[in-house]
Amino acid sequence: MEKDKRITHAATHWGPRLIVNGLMYSDFQDVLGSINHWDEWCAAWSARAAIHEGMGRKALADRNFTSAGDHLMRASVTYHFAKYLFVQDMTQLRAAHSKAVDCLTLALPYLDPPGERVLIPYEGKSLAGVLRKPRNTTRPPVVLMTMGLDSTKEELNTFELEFLRRGMAILAFDGPGQGEAEYDFPIRYDYEAVAAVVIDWLERRNDVDASRIGIWGISLGGYYAPRSAAFEKRIRACIANCGPYNWGALWNVLPELTKAAYVQRSHSKSEAEAKEKAFKLNLQGIAKKITCPSFIIAGGLDRLCPPEDAKRLASEITGPVELLVIEDGNHVAHNRSYRYRSQSADWMARQLSVPK
Repeated sequence: MEKDKRITHAATHWGPRLIVNGLMYSDFQDVLGSINHWDEWCAAWSARAAIHEGMGRKALADRNFTSAGDHLMRASVTYHFAKYLFVQDMTQLRAAHSKAVDCLTLALPYLDPPGERVLIPYEGKSLAGVLRKPRNTTRPPVVLMTMGLDSTKEELNTFELEFLRRGMAILAFDGPGQGEAEYDFPIRYDYEAVAAVVIDWLERRNDVDASRIGIWGISLGGYYAPRSAAFEKRIRACIANCGPYNWGALWNVLPELTKAAYVQRSHSKSEAEAKEKAFKLNLQGIAKKITCPSFIIAGGLDRLCPPEDAKRLASEITGPVELLVIEDGNHVAHNRSYRYRSQSADWMARQLSVPK
Protein backbone atom coordinates (compact mmCIF):
# COMPACT_ATOMS: atom_id res chain seq x y z
CA MET A 1 0.00 0.00 0.00
CA GLU A 2 1.27 3.45 -0.89
CA LYS A 3 2.05 5.68 2.09
CA ASP A 4 0.12 8.91 2.37
CA LYS A 5 1.97 12.18 1.99
CA ARG A 6 2.01 12.93 5.73
CA ILE A 7 3.83 9.71 6.54
CA THR A 8 6.23 10.36 3.67
CA HIS A 9 6.80 13.86 5.02
CA ALA A 10 7.53 12.48 8.49
CA ALA A 11 9.91 9.84 7.14
CA THR A 12 11.76 12.44 5.06
CA HIS A 13 12.02 15.32 7.51
CA TRP A 14 11.48 14.23 11.13
CA GLY A 15 14.11 11.56 11.69
CA PRO A 16 16.95 13.81 12.94
CA ARG A 17 14.65 15.56 15.43
CA LEU A 18 13.18 12.40 16.90
CA ILE A 19 16.51 10.63 17.20
CA VAL A 20 18.63 13.48 18.55
CA ASN A 21 15.95 14.12 21.18
CA GLY A 22 15.97 10.61 22.54
CA LEU A 23 14.20 8.11 20.30
CA MET A 24 15.94 4.97 19.08
CA TYR A 25 16.84 4.92 15.38
CA SER A 26 15.57 1.34 15.16
CA ASP A 27 12.22 2.43 16.62
CA PHE A 28 11.97 5.17 14.02
CA GLN A 29 12.63 2.69 11.23
CA ASP A 30 10.27 0.06 12.64
CA VAL A 31 7.33 2.35 13.27
CA LEU A 32 7.60 4.32 10.03
CA GLY A 33 7.95 1.06 8.14
CA SER A 34 4.86 -0.44 9.76
CA ILE A 35 2.30 2.30 8.95
CA ASN A 36 0.93 3.73 5.74
CA HIS A 37 -1.56 6.33 6.89
CA TRP A 38 -1.32 9.25 9.28
CA ASP A 39 -4.31 7.94 11.24
CA GLU A 40 -2.08 5.08 12.42
CA TRP A 41 0.68 7.33 13.78
CA CYS A 42 -0.39 7.81 17.41
CA ALA A 43 -1.36 4.19 18.07
CA ALA A 44 1.82 2.79 16.51
CA TRP A 45 4.12 5.07 18.49
CA SER A 46 2.13 4.54 21.69
CA ALA A 47 2.56 0.79 21.31
CA ARG A 48 6.30 1.21 20.94
CA ALA A 49 6.42 3.59 23.91
CA ALA A 50 4.60 1.01 26.03
CA ILE A 51 7.52 -1.39 25.58
CA HIS A 52 9.93 1.16 27.05
CA GLU A 53 7.45 2.01 29.80
CA GLY A 54 7.09 -1.65 30.77
CA MET A 55 10.85 -2.04 31.01
CA GLY A 56 11.05 1.12 33.12
CA ARG A 57 8.36 0.03 35.54
CA LYS A 58 9.98 -3.39 35.93
CA ALA A 59 13.37 -1.77 36.59
CA LEU A 60 11.70 0.46 39.17
CA ALA A 61 10.09 -2.51 40.88
CA ASP A 62 13.48 -4.28 40.89
CA ARG A 63 15.08 -1.15 42.38
CA ASN A 64 17.35 -0.75 39.36
CA PHE A 65 16.89 2.99 39.50
CA THR A 66 19.41 4.11 36.88
CA SER A 67 17.85 1.77 34.33
CA ALA A 68 14.38 2.87 35.39
CA GLY A 69 15.22 6.50 34.72
CA ASP A 70 16.63 5.70 31.28
CA HIS A 71 13.71 3.52 30.19
CA LEU A 72 11.03 5.83 31.54
CA MET A 73 12.60 8.92 29.97
CA ARG A 74 12.68 7.13 26.61
CA ALA A 75 9.07 6.03 27.11
CA SER A 76 8.07 9.63 27.86
CA VAL A 77 9.61 11.12 24.75
CA THR A 78 8.24 8.28 22.63
CA TYR A 79 4.71 8.90 23.92
CA HIS A 80 5.31 12.59 23.26
CA PHE A 81 6.05 11.93 19.63
CA ALA A 82 2.99 9.66 19.45
CA LYS A 83 0.85 12.76 20.08
CA TYR A 84 3.06 15.06 18.00
CA LEU A 85 0.87 17.11 15.61
CA PHE A 86 -1.89 14.46 15.91
CA VAL A 87 -4.64 16.99 16.49
CA GLN A 88 -7.29 15.31 14.32
CA ASP A 89 -7.99 12.81 17.15
CA MET A 90 -7.80 14.59 20.49
CA THR A 91 -8.87 11.48 22.42
CA GLN A 92 -5.84 9.56 21.20
CA LEU A 93 -3.62 12.61 21.60
CA ARG A 94 -4.65 13.20 25.21
CA ALA A 95 -4.16 9.55 26.12
CA ALA A 96 -0.62 9.53 24.71
CA HIS A 97 0.11 12.88 26.32
CA SER A 98 -1.02 11.65 29.72
CA LYS A 99 1.32 8.68 29.44
CA ALA A 100 4.21 10.95 28.42
CA VAL A 101 3.66 13.12 31.50
CA ASP A 102 3.31 10.11 33.82
CA CYS A 103 6.50 8.47 32.54
CA LEU A 104 8.52 11.66 32.85
CA THR A 105 7.23 12.23 36.39
CA LEU A 106 8.28 8.69 37.33
CA ALA A 107 11.69 9.16 35.71
CA LEU A 108 12.63 12.51 37.27
CA PRO A 109 14.05 11.30 40.62
CA TYR A 110 16.33 8.84 38.82
CA LEU A 111 17.81 11.10 36.15
CA ASP A 112 21.34 12.46 36.40
CA PRO A 113 20.92 15.08 37.69
CA PRO A 114 17.43 14.44 39.07
CA GLY A 115 14.50 16.71 38.37
CA GLU A 116 11.53 18.13 40.23
CA ARG A 117 8.04 18.43 38.79
CA VAL A 118 6.77 21.93 39.57
CA LEU A 119 3.47 23.75 39.17
CA ILE A 120 3.67 27.51 38.61
CA PRO A 121 0.47 29.41 39.47
CA TYR A 122 -0.93 31.07 36.35
CA GLU A 123 -4.30 32.73 35.76
CA GLY A 124 -6.14 30.66 38.35
CA LYS A 125 -4.59 27.39 37.24
CA SER A 126 -0.95 26.41 36.74
CA LEU A 127 1.84 25.81 34.26
CA ALA A 128 3.60 22.47 34.69
CA GLY A 129 7.37 22.40 34.49
CA VAL A 130 10.54 20.51 35.28
CA LEU A 131 13.27 22.09 37.38
CA ARG A 132 16.67 20.40 37.29
CA LYS A 133 19.78 21.65 39.06
CA PRO A 134 23.39 20.66 38.48
CA ARG A 135 25.00 18.53 41.16
CA ASN A 136 27.38 20.02 43.71
CA THR A 137 26.27 23.62 43.22
CA THR A 138 24.40 26.08 45.40
CA ARG A 139 22.04 28.66 43.90
CA PRO A 140 22.99 28.12 40.24
CA PRO A 141 21.77 30.44 37.49
CA VAL A 142 18.68 29.29 35.60
CA VAL A 143 17.91 28.87 31.91
CA LEU A 144 14.21 29.14 31.00
CA MET A 145 13.45 26.67 28.23
CA THR A 146 10.66 27.74 25.88
CA MET A 147 9.45 25.19 23.39
CA GLY A 148 7.90 25.44 19.96
CA LEU A 149 4.47 24.85 18.49
CA ASP A 150 4.23 21.19 19.46
CA SER A 151 7.29 20.48 21.55
CA THR A 152 6.91 20.03 25.30
CA LYS A 153 9.02 19.55 28.41
CA GLU A 154 8.93 15.79 27.77
CA GLU A 155 11.11 16.30 24.68
CA LEU A 156 13.94 18.33 26.14
CA ASN A 157 16.21 16.02 28.13
CA THR A 158 19.10 16.02 25.64
CA PHE A 159 18.92 19.82 25.34
CA GLU A 160 18.78 20.23 29.11
CA LEU A 161 21.94 18.22 29.70
CA GLU A 162 24.06 20.74 27.76
CA PHE A 163 23.25 23.43 30.32
CA LEU A 164 23.24 21.19 33.38
CA ARG A 165 26.69 19.84 32.61
CA ARG A 166 28.02 23.42 32.57
CA GLY A 167 26.64 24.38 35.97
CA MET A 168 23.29 25.93 35.03
CA ALA A 169 19.87 24.89 36.27
CA ILE A 170 17.05 24.53 33.75
CA LEU A 171 13.35 25.23 34.04
CA ALA A 172 11.48 23.64 31.16
CA PHE A 173 7.81 24.58 31.35
CA ASP A 174 4.71 24.15 29.23
CA GLY A 175 3.47 27.64 28.45
CA PRO A 176 0.06 28.63 27.05
CA GLY A 177 -0.81 26.44 24.08
CA GLN A 178 1.97 23.99 24.96
CA GLY A 179 1.93 20.56 26.56
CA GLU A 180 -0.14 20.34 29.73
CA ALA A 181 -1.28 23.94 29.31
CA GLU A 182 -2.53 23.53 25.74
CA TYR A 183 -6.03 22.49 26.83
CA ASP A 184 -6.66 25.42 29.18
CA PHE A 185 -4.75 28.29 27.59
CA PRO A 186 -4.30 29.32 23.94
CA ILE A 187 -0.98 30.40 22.46
CA ARG A 188 -0.31 34.03 23.30
CA TYR A 189 1.90 36.38 21.32
CA ASP A 190 2.90 38.52 24.34
CA TYR A 191 5.03 35.80 25.91
CA GLU A 192 6.79 38.27 28.17
CA ALA A 193 3.70 38.13 30.38
CA VAL A 194 4.29 34.39 30.82
CA ALA A 195 8.03 34.81 31.39
CA ALA A 196 7.34 37.43 34.08
CA VAL A 197 5.10 35.03 36.03
CA VAL A 198 7.72 32.28 35.80
CA ILE A 199 10.54 34.60 36.93
CA ASP A 200 8.42 35.89 39.81
CA TRP A 201 8.00 32.27 40.91
CA LEU A 202 11.74 31.61 40.63
CA GLU A 203 12.48 34.66 42.77
CA ARG A 204 10.54 33.09 45.61
CA ARG A 205 12.86 30.06 45.68
CA ASN A 206 16.12 29.99 47.61
CA ASP A 207 17.83 27.16 45.71
CA VAL A 208 18.49 29.05 42.45
CA ASP A 209 19.95 32.45 41.64
CA ALA A 210 17.10 34.38 40.06
CA SER A 211 19.41 37.34 39.42
CA ARG A 212 21.10 35.24 36.71
CA ILE A 213 18.40 34.11 34.31
CA GLY A 214 18.79 33.24 30.66
CA ILE A 215 16.13 32.21 28.18
CA TRP A 216 16.36 29.65 25.38
CA GLY A 217 13.84 28.91 22.66
CA ILE A 218 13.51 26.66 19.63
CA SER A 219 11.19 26.97 16.64
CA LEU A 220 8.18 29.01 17.78
CA GLY A 221 10.04 29.28 21.09
CA GLY A 222 12.64 31.11 18.99
CA TYR A 223 10.00 33.85 18.81
CA TYR A 224 8.90 33.56 22.45
CA ALA A 225 12.44 33.88 23.82
CA PRO A 226 13.45 37.13 22.06
CA ARG A 227 9.97 38.58 22.54
CA SER A 228 10.33 37.93 26.28
CA ALA A 229 13.85 39.35 26.38
CA ALA A 230 12.64 42.54 24.69
CA PHE A 231 10.30 43.40 27.57
CA GLU A 232 11.41 41.35 30.60
CA LYS A 233 14.68 42.97 31.63
CA ARG A 234 15.40 40.43 34.36
CA ILE A 235 16.50 38.14 31.52
CA ARG A 236 20.28 38.47 31.15
CA ALA A 237 20.83 36.48 27.93
CA CYS A 238 18.77 34.98 25.12
CA ILE A 239 19.24 32.06 22.72
CA ALA A 240 16.81 31.87 19.78
CA ASN A 241 17.03 28.86 17.48
CA CYS A 242 15.20 28.91 14.13
CA GLY A 243 12.28 31.05 15.24
CA PRO A 244 9.99 33.04 12.97
CA TYR A 245 10.26 36.79 12.63
CA ASN A 246 6.62 37.06 11.56
CA TRP A 247 4.68 33.80 11.96
CA GLY A 248 1.71 34.99 9.93
CA ALA A 249 3.89 35.92 6.97
CA LEU A 250 4.98 32.28 6.72
CA TRP A 251 1.46 30.84 6.90
CA ASN A 252 0.93 30.04 3.23
CA VAL A 253 4.05 27.85 3.02
CA LEU A 254 3.58 25.96 6.29
CA PRO A 255 2.97 22.20 6.12
CA GLU A 256 -0.61 20.99 6.53
CA LEU A 257 0.06 19.33 9.90
CA THR A 258 1.73 22.46 11.28
CA LYS A 259 -1.24 24.64 10.32
CA ALA A 260 -3.69 22.20 11.89
CA ALA A 261 -1.68 22.15 15.12
CA TYR A 262 -1.62 25.95 15.27
CA VAL A 263 -5.38 26.11 14.78
CA GLN A 264 -5.76 23.77 17.76
CA ARG A 265 -3.10 25.37 19.99
CA SER A 266 -4.37 28.90 19.36
CA HIS A 267 -7.94 27.75 20.21
CA SER A 268 -9.14 29.06 16.86
CA LYS A 269 -12.44 28.10 15.26
CA SER A 270 -11.04 28.08 11.72
CA GLU A 271 -7.83 28.27 9.76
CA ALA A 272 -8.70 31.84 8.77
CA GLU A 273 -8.97 32.86 12.43
CA ALA A 274 -5.70 31.11 13.23
CA LYS A 275 -3.92 32.87 10.37
CA GLU A 276 -5.14 36.24 11.62
CA LYS A 277 -3.82 35.43 15.11
CA ALA A 278 -0.51 34.26 13.65
CA PHE A 279 0.30 37.76 12.41
CA LYS A 280 0.45 38.94 16.04
CA LEU A 281 3.56 36.80 16.52
CA ASN A 282 5.72 39.45 14.89
CA LEU A 283 9.04 40.93 16.05
CA GLN A 284 8.80 44.06 13.92
CA GLY A 285 9.41 47.03 16.18
CA ILE A 286 10.12 44.62 19.05
CA ALA A 287 13.58 43.28 18.21
CA LYS A 288 15.18 46.70 18.72
CA LYS A 289 14.09 46.57 22.37
CA ILE A 290 16.35 43.57 23.04
CA THR A 291 19.39 44.90 24.87
CA CYS A 292 20.72 41.76 26.57
CA PRO A 293 23.30 39.58 24.78
CA SER A 294 21.66 37.31 22.21
CA PHE A 295 22.75 34.19 20.33
CA ILE A 296 20.70 33.61 17.17
CA ILE A 297 20.81 30.28 15.30
CA ALA A 298 19.46 29.57 11.83
CA GLY A 299 19.31 26.54 9.57
CA GLY A 300 20.20 27.33 5.99
CA LEU A 301 17.83 24.61 4.75
CA ASP A 302 15.03 25.40 7.20
CA ARG A 303 11.69 24.84 5.46
CA LEU A 304 9.58 26.29 8.29
CA CYS A 305 11.41 29.40 9.48
CA PRO A 306 13.84 30.54 6.77
CA PRO A 307 17.30 31.81 7.73
CA GLU A 308 16.35 35.27 6.49
CA ASP A 309 14.12 35.58 9.57
CA ALA A 310 17.06 34.96 11.93
CA LYS A 311 19.27 37.36 9.98
CA ARG A 312 16.65 40.08 10.20
CA LEU A 313 16.20 39.52 13.93
CA ALA A 314 19.96 39.67 14.52
CA SER A 315 20.29 42.85 12.50
CA GLU A 316 17.64 44.67 14.54
CA ILE A 317 18.71 43.68 18.08
CA THR A 318 20.22 46.62 19.96
CA GLY A 319 22.35 44.62 22.39
CA PRO A 320 25.36 42.39 21.65
CA VAL A 321 24.44 39.65 19.20
CA GLU A 322 26.02 36.57 17.66
CA LEU A 323 24.48 34.98 14.58
CA LEU A 324 25.23 31.38 13.62
CA VAL A 325 23.86 30.22 10.28
CA ILE A 326 24.30 26.49 9.76
CA GLU A 327 24.11 26.34 5.98
CA ASP A 328 23.23 22.65 5.76
CA GLY A 329 20.98 22.70 8.84
CA ASN A 330 17.29 21.85 8.71
CA HIS A 331 14.64 23.27 11.04
CA VAL A 332 16.28 23.77 14.48
CA ALA A 333 19.34 22.22 12.77
CA HIS A 334 18.52 18.89 14.39
CA ASN A 335 20.53 17.23 11.63
CA ARG A 336 23.61 19.23 12.66
CA SER A 337 23.10 19.48 16.41
CA TYR A 338 26.86 19.24 16.98
CA ARG A 339 27.23 22.59 15.23
CA TYR A 340 25.42 24.60 17.92
CA ARG A 341 24.32 22.73 21.06
CA SER A 342 27.59 22.78 22.99
CA GLN A 343 28.61 26.15 21.53
CA SER A 344 25.39 27.89 22.56
CA ALA A 345 25.53 26.33 26.05
CA ASP A 346 29.13 27.57 26.45
CA TRP A 347 27.95 31.01 25.37
CA MET A 348 25.10 31.00 27.91
CA ALA A 349 27.48 29.93 30.69
CA ARG A 350 29.66 32.96 29.95
CA GLN A 351 26.69 35.34 29.98
CA LEU A 352 25.46 33.98 33.31
CA SER A 353 28.94 34.11 34.88
CA VAL A 354 29.28 30.37 35.50
CA PRO A 355 32.82 29.51 36.66
CA LYS A 356 34.73 27.12 34.42
